[in-house]
Amino acid sequence: MYDATHGLRVRVYTPRTAAAAAAGDDGGKLPVLVYFHGGGYCIGALDQSICHGFCLRAAYELPAVVLSVQYRLAPEHRLPAAIDDGAAFISWLRGQAALGAGADPWLAESADFARTFISGLSACANLAHHVTARVASGQLAAVDPARFAGYVLVDPFLAGVERTAAEANPPADVSTLTVEMADQMWRMSLPVGATRDHPVANPFGPESPSLEAVALPPALVVASGGDVLYDRVVGYAARLKEMGKAVELAEFEGEQHGFSAAKPSSPAIKEFIRVLKRFVHQGI
Repeated sequence: MYDATHGLRVRVYTPRTAAAAAAGDDGGKLPVLVYFHGGGYCIGALDQSICHGFCLRAAYELPAVVLSVQYRLAPEHRLPAAIDDGAAFISWLRGQAALGAGADPWLAESADFARTFISGLSACANLAHHVTARVASGQLAAVDPARFAGYVLVDPFLAGVERTAAEANPPADVSTLTVEMADQMWRMSLPVGATRDHPVANPFGPESPSLEAVALPPALVVASGGDVLYDRVVGYAARLKEMGKAVELAEFEGEQHGFSAAKPSSPAIKEFIRVLKRFVHQGI
């Protein structure tokens, strides 16, 4: 339990074998991957099979300590509730780092807090962006020895009032996320009356604060070629590069939104894990 007031929990995944743990670079300790599940801010859960399966795989194959974080869902809890929960979790994690040997036993034994990565899929890649921006802008107090070494956005759920080419002419075989589904989830999750140019939905929109002066850590951005949000994801990475931020764009041609969780046996997920492993252990 990381937030007793709202009954919010985190699942901790560590590699099962001593051999995997020995892959850590700091006395057997491993990088920490914070993971927020997808679901358009409206659905999904940390005990859902696709989330659980990905976290098991990531913990073993990276290897890493994977922290799967629960957060409040819309429409009962409209944004920024989920982002506030993400920030509360980061504060909890920093508190654990400060405890050292007194932290949760699994974390104290295995976690290298100085190599923490914030990540998320779909809506919670969006959440991971906003939480990372809060950390990088100093809105969340720093606590040694915690250090955020990077962030990972997988098919980030982004929007805007003006349609992109991929949204206006979506691929014919879209089966995971349609424009209509995305619009409905934004209507259910954004503050009442907000448009898709709200800063949460559109980080580079007319109402959004500038990220120019924010010292963002290195980013890995994953874009699926068959995703209706493809243009927005690629555009997000391009805007960061224009600002001089360290960003790697990994494109998966022909894959649809959320493939990294929905297609656990595909060649694409194997390549994604390889890219993620290199980013977590070696950086950009």
